[in-house]
Amino acid sequence: MQIRRWNETKPNTALAAELAEACEIHPFLSLMLTSRGLDTPEQIFSFLVGIEEEIDPYSFADMEPAVQRIRRALDEKQRILIYGDYDVDGITATVLLYTYLQRQGADVLYRIPLRSEGYGLHPEMVQWAAEQGAQLIVTVDTGVAAVQEVALATELGMDVVVTDHHQPPAELPAAVAVVDPHREDCESPFKEFAGVGVAFMLVCALAEDSEPVFAEYGDLLALGTLADMMPLLGFNRDLMRRCLTLLEESRRPGIIALREVAGLTEKVLTAASVSYGFAPRINAAGRMADPDVAMKLLLSETPEQAADYAREIQALNTQRQQAGNDIMAQVEEQLIQHPEWLRDRVLVICGDGWHGGLLGLVAARLLDRYGKPTIVLSVGADGIAHGSCRSLEGFSIFDALTACESHLTAFGGHELAAGITLPVANVDAFRDAINAYVATACPQMPVAALDIAVRLRPDQNNMEKLTLLQVLEPFGSGNPAPLFGLFRMQLDNITAMGNGKHLRLSLSRDGVRISAVKFQTAPEEFPIPCGSVVNCVVSLDRNEYRGNASVSVRLQDISYADTDREQLQTEIAAFEAILRRELRPAADSALASREQLGRLYNLLRVCKEWNGTPEQLQHALGVDAPTCLQMLVALELWQQAGLIRWYDRGERIRICLLPTEGKADLTATPLWQYITKGDEDDV
Repeated sequence: MQIRRWNETKPNTALAAELAEACEIHPFLSLMLTSRGLDTPEQIFSFLVGIEEEIDPYSFADMEPAVQRIRRALDEKQRILIYGDYDVDGITATVLLYTYLQRQGADVLYRIPLRSEGYGLHPEMVQWAAEQGAQLIVTVDTGVAAVQEVALATELGMDVVVTDHHQPPAELPAAVAVVDPHREDCESPFKEFAGVGVAFMLVCALAEDSEPVFAEYGDLLALGTLADMMPLLGFNRDLMRRCLTLLEESRRPGIIALREVAGLTEKVLTAASVSYGFAPRINAAGRMADPDVAMKLLLSETPEQAADYAREIQALNTQRQQAGNDIMAQVEEQLIQHPEWLRDRVLVICGDGWHGGLLGLVAARLLDRYGKPTIVLSVGADGIAHGSCRSLEGFSIFDALTACESHLTAFGGHELAAGITLPVANVDAFRDAINAYVATACPQMPVAALDIAVRLRPDQNNMEKLTLLQVLEPFGSGNPAPLFGLFRMQLDNITAMGNGKHLRLSLSRDGVRISAVKFQTAPEEFPIPCGSVVNCVVSLDRNEYRGNASVSVRLQDISYADTDREQLQTEIAAFEAILRRELRPAADSALASREQLGRLYNLLRVCKEWNGTPEQLQHALGVDAPTCLQMLVALELWQQAGLIRWYDRGERIRICLLPTEGKADLTATPLWQYITKGDEDDV
């Protein structure tokens, strides 16, 4: 179970008013900027206008030898292999460098590994390059850790130029050049380039003029940088504002065809358009089939050719969605059979033959649903499990894997994402080991949070505010879209939309009524009844229909106005600690009264099946309801006594009454015994 924390900071209205006057900007815009920590005119000017700074490509370590070696290959007509990666960043970087060199008359080919072959430069790929007659390998978005592979290339008579943006290891490959902004000796003032950004800087150095390179390849630069979720601050922010315009105006046949199949018909593209429209489809090629399909799409020279590849990619994306849903259904079935896994601090799920390209996506969905670090493993016919890990801010999954490396064959990654390999026989022991580590290293796990910029009155959701917010674009990593609080709103009406998959809510206060949409929620999954007074966290988006623009209010989270969300979080965490036998509460704080138990059971008997949040169930009991902890303990007692089955669905719980005969003895259940007497070791 999870309940997201709402982080609401009190706005500094006095400072915002002072800066609004000093910078001659709208007071609301000033308030938004100060909520992001910008508290001087200089910072605000830099954010709004841009730093207007050009970065010298030669500030990168090894850029000079990289350029010289590639120019020699061009002059001597040597065959060049561009070696990339199968994600959007790697694909766009490969397209960018391949296209540029091809137009310079180079003898150039490219290679992107299949996802099943694994990330990075492999010895087999180096051998293949030699067989193709390559004399120079240039890596993009990979290679900084390929020490052995570069040594093999040298043995086979090939030179290597590495361009990458990942953190370099202690030992760099012995390549002709290693161009990576994270090298300690790299003098570039900006470090957060995507792989396509490093390739772009290389081409700028080769061309000796950045403007024509930018005009020609800015659309690819936008795709790769935004898809790889690079921080949209400083140089990247300035770059992406310009690149998004180039993406909107792109005449590249592949981009035009991709926009069409993605339904991105609006003139203005945003970072969100790229993240949710372009990126999943390009990635689908590498996840479900061959990334070369995406390469051919972006390299297409005619609309007809591009349309064929775009339709193929759209079909692969549909397959990806269906396959992901199938895996999620199997995961949910496993969690029904093993509800104890959901009490762990780190969720570990394992299945047979799950598509390896989808494990990270499924792990991310489970992280979003349950609010805890998640590891999803797929076991192959050889008995080896490969998996993807996803974590939330404040908990390093990489550190946790390092502590449990004795159970693993291989692992790698960073704080929020990683990949692992281990024998299937080790999975249960690994699950126990990583949760034992976390219990000591991080007993209070971080929780997912929503940051509320300011509270809004319902009459403030207008086009003027939306226009001002657009000045803060592009939104993304490091510069998230702002969220707002609409508090003490009356919920007047709930209607289904999108064939029952989504909801439209009518909310009112102070004589002003607004409409809000809640996506991916069916009416039966939204049991807050009409007439309730609620607090909402919303985002404001632009909606364009037949040329008319309007404000779309999107509901991100909702709660009864009188709910103490922090107390709810505390009690849910305490309940899970009790089930893990880490906390033995006082009986009177954990056990509801007989009268409260009776009212709760009668409510469930009337409903036959309950599907909602713990908060909503508690609210339905009215005055003198049990605490959330008491209510959850009661549900678990009844489940152990065979009266109900209840399922943790993340934000919601589902409760089903079971047919029973006679009276159930709650005092005989293990949980009652633990709470009232303790385990045998405690008695």
